[in-house]
Formats: sequence, C-alpha cells, structure tokens
Amino acid sequence: MLRVADIFGRFPQLETEQLILRKMRKDDARDLYEYASDPDVSRHTLWNAHRSLLDSQRFLEAVIEQYKSKEVTNWGIEHKADRKFIGTCGFVYWNPDHRRAEIGYALSKSYWNQGIMSEAAHAVMQFGFKKMLLNRLEARCNVENIGSERVMQKIGMTYEGTIREQLLIRGKFEDVKLYSILRSEVSLEC
Repeated sequence: MLRVADIFGRFPQLETEQLILRKMRKDDARDLYEYASDPDVSRHTLWNAHRSLLDSQRFLEAVIEQYKSKEVTNWGIEHKADRKFIGTCGFVYWNPDHRRAEIGYALSKSYWNQGIMSEAAHAVMQFGFKKMLLNRLEARCNVENIGSERVMQKIGMTYEGTIREQLLIRGKFEDVKLYSILRSEVSLEC
C-alpha cells in the first residue's frame, strides 16, 4: 500500500512542453499576488481574492509547510517561455486505500484560453495514475465555471452529475459539477 510520504516525501517536479510544475517558493509571492488578487480568478474558488502581498506570502508559507510535512498539495505552474509563476495545479485529496484522488487548479487570467491548464492538469493526471496508482481521479467545479469544466473535458473526464448546493461560497450555496476519469479510460504515456 502506497503512503503519501512515499510519493510526496521528495516532492517531484513535472515538465510539459510549455510548463514546469514545481514546488512553490517564497519568491513566487509577487507573481502569485498578480493573479490571486484578480476577482475574476477567485470568482469560483473557495478562497477570496488576495488583498495584499502579505496574503500571497502567507499562502506560500502554508504550501511550503505542506511540502515539509510531506502532504498532498499543489504544484506551482511556471511558464517556460516567460519564466513566470502563473498558477497552481495539484491534488485536493488522495485516499490511497481506495486509490482515488481529486485535482484542483487556478490560473492567471493572462494565460486563460491557451490550453495551459489542460496541459498542466493532464500532467498531474498522468502522475496520479502512474505514480500514485490511482484507479479514479475526480474534479469538481461550480456550475457557472465553464473554463474549469472545459479543462476537465479536455483531459478526458466524464460528467457524472451535479451535486446540489454542495458548497457555501461567500454566503451562497453553490451547485457543483462532478467529473471523473478511471484508470481503464486513460492512455498512460511513457
């Protein structure tokens, strides 16, 4: 049986054609603040738009602590051409006993509609099925978050249904769409 520390004890770096998925660092704070302070980016998230650079620094400190504790967490997305930190993608949870996990992500608005998040999510999905030996990978989004839903569709996930009023976000109960993909439905790349 795999344990979280077996996989995330030495946090792996992933690379795609356009991206490096890596540990987040304290010096990512300005790039993080640049997109996390944008209300359009945080509109459908559980977190509020960052109001100051300090909010971004605190977020990074929390993630860095998760790396040290060998917990399941997010990769920072670095755009190769720009050498810029532009978002996050990773696992919201992992249940090794049931070989099931959920992914989540956020991306700077400057990089929307370019296939970047689909590329990052695909890399994380491949990692999950190959290294974590997942049987099932899930993702969720608010019903109004069309961009996030498109990412799920592009990486081959199947819509399973809408979970009514699952999340309380900024004082309003939100319906959430559930997508998943199974190991048997994935072509594992070498």
